[in-house]
Amino acid sequence: MRSQAEMMDSREEVLALTKQLVAIQSIVKTEGEKVMAHSLYTLLSSFPYFTDNPSQVTIEQTTNDELERYNVLAFVKGTKCESHRTVILMGHMDTVGVDDFNQLHDYAFMPDEWMEHLQKEDIPTSVSEQLQSGDWLFGRGALDMKSGLASHLYLLKYYAAHPEELEGNLVFVAECDEEDGSHGILSALKTLKSWKETHHFDYVAAVNSDFVSPRSEGDEKRYIYKGAAGKLLPSFLITGAETHVGDAFDGLDPNFIAAELTRQISYNPELCNEALGEITTPPVSLKQTDLKPSYTVQTALSAYVYYNFFIHSWSPKEVLEKLKGQAHIAFTNALDTFAEKYRAFCEISRQPYKTIPWQPRVFLYEEMEELLIEAHGDPFIRHMDDFKQSLLHDDSLDTRMFAARVVEEAWAWMEDKSPAIILFYSSLYSPRIELTGKTEDERHLIDALDFAVKSVQPLYERPIAVRNFFPYISDASFIALSDDDAGIEAIENNNPGWGTKHYVQYQDIRDINVPVINIGPYGMDAHKRLERVEMTYSFEMVPNLTNLVIKGVLGK
Repeated sequence: MRSQAEMMDSREEVLALTKQLVAIQSIVKTEGEKVMAHSLYTLLSSFPYFTDNPSQVTIEQTTNDELERYNVLAFVKGTKCESHRTVILMGHMDTVGVDDFNQLHDYAFMPDEWMEHLQKEDIPTSVSEQLQSGDWLFGRGALDMKSGLASHLYLLKYYAAHPEELEGNLVFVAECDEEDGSHGILSALKTLKSWKETHHFDYVAAVNSDFVSPRSEGDEKRYIYKGAAGKLLPSFLITGAETHVGDAFDGLDPNFIAAELTRQISYNPELCNEALGEITTPPVSLKQTDLKPSYTVQTALSAYVYYNFFIHSWSPKEVLEKLKGQAHIAFTNALDTFAEKYRAFCEISRQPYKTIPWQPRVFLYEEMEELLIEAHGDPFIRHMDDFKQSLLHDDSLDTRMFAARVVEEAWAWMEDKSPAIILFYSSLYSPRIELTGKTEDERHLIDALDFAVKSVQPLYERPIAVRNFFPYISDASFIALSDDDAGIEAIENNNPGWGTKHYVQYQDIRDINVPVINIGPYGMDAHKRLERVEMTYSFEMVPNLTNLVIKGVLGK
């Protein structure tokens, strides 16, 4: 066991770095992201090690990005012995916005002043107790995740000053845009690949430092995560049969089908993915709307709905197969309910009942596209290519609405336009990562993590627990890839914006493919006004846990 004297004395420096980072207003998709990157680059460049080795720190603009923003990367080469083994320390620089602070938004970036102000506010008793304890730091990004980035900075600075203690190499990645589209880490992969070839780095482990929180009320555990949950955005365009509202049963309202679809999918435990003894939260609707451009007294032609969907072991291909079945169930239920209501209406209005002409129809986007190419050939292909290019000029369309417009346009070429559901993906896929010990590098990382927890736990009063899947969206998903080619092809073939509005080079991930864990700061209310981080665990235990993992992995 390590004694207290052997622990790195990190608290005050990590605290100072955290406050320094929080003071920079690096809200995602604002100029602050640029300011943050340049400030961090200036800080790193001031370290004597990087003054002597300026080529080992870089600031790089993201690629295929509509905005100008940057990543900051650096590396330290250890001199303890000759080794190509390399650990990546990664974390994001951006934060969510501060609208929740209202007129007090400036306080969000001044932790000391904000905590002084909170002394005068009526806040929940538990939060007040934490505030009074002196062991909690409040402010936007204090938890998510500038304290985690500060921990990595502390370790990078230490080994830059003591490369003789480092057996192998340490790479630091501070990426932008984690809170939106992950352009940062996806761009950084190119540099990591280049360094791998140029400097012969053997990437054997990565440590992300995103925040962790209680998993339920009263949960006292501080979690470390191996691997990460995957995140998909399955989307559905629903077409109906338009009718005047005065003749409601002469048509089929797509909103009616959409409502049944959401009832079938949202909160459905059958769509929770269990793996390694852990289970995902069920999907839930993130948007549901029709696509009528303005008010009319006719029912909508189409509706659009998409759902958050977490996975542990299912592939994107399996998710499509499962959801196609769920959509068929929902469509069938909607038609049965429609017929039941229509029959009841006919009875009370003394009108003759006519058999409903529609049947459930569900297509994957790639299935519909194949039908249309077979029916129309090159004219359809050229038209859709031109249509996608024209949509790129519409800045009001995000990737999700872009995809919906493409599906809507393709549907116009269908000869049979009876009601249908088209299933596709409309946003970034954050890949799932399973860390099970299947490779030598995974086994070494797991062993190093186990040793780190056993060594640090006696020095901390709360239980430190290891779980298999980081439960939130994280850039760690883009460091390793557990999906096979068929899973990735399902993403590419069923995203209507693929190659135009949206594109990810998943091969870059496969080329890095380094086992990753998350050792992050502990706190509460991330993305909320009372966001706060516990300092003892986050500023003392986290750097030491991470350092022990670095030593354990590089010492193999």
